[in-house]
Amino acid sequence: MALRADFPPAGSHYLDGECDGYEYRSVFAGVSLEHSFQMIRQFLLEEGYGEVPLPRTAKELELFRLPTRNKQILLFEDNGYVHNPVKILFPVDRRKRSTLILSLFNEADPEHLLKFHRVLERKRLIRQTFQFFQRQFFRCIA
Repeated sequence: MALRADFPPAGSHYLDGECDGYEYRSVFAGVSLEHSFQMIRQFLLEEGYGEVPLPRTAKELELFRLPTRNKQILLFEDNGYVHNPVKILFPVDRRKRSTLILSLFNEADPEHLLKFHRVLERKRLIRQTFQFFQRQFFRCIA
């Protein structure tokens, strides 16, 4: 059965990828970026994601790469192509030129859209950052 119809449970390994029950993640490293992208396209087709719109070529996919090397910005933004429930991301290490990371998300999860778009994660990070600066401020005036 295709991955989309029968999402793997937490802690499972499926076709060299790992799953936490919500996100399935696998690394594709071909001889070129185009080869890695074609492997991902074929995998998505076989696993029930054939109708998800994708860039036509690896060159087009590269247009979705963030132009920054700032790792703090990369914490908040997805460095690659995102279309619910698929993310095709570039690794942080730019030396891995032919490597792509595929993330697929469990659409049956009740909080799927909030998790996929990282809304809950962003709110938590903003709250933590605010609390940190608030503590620093009160230390300064004490």
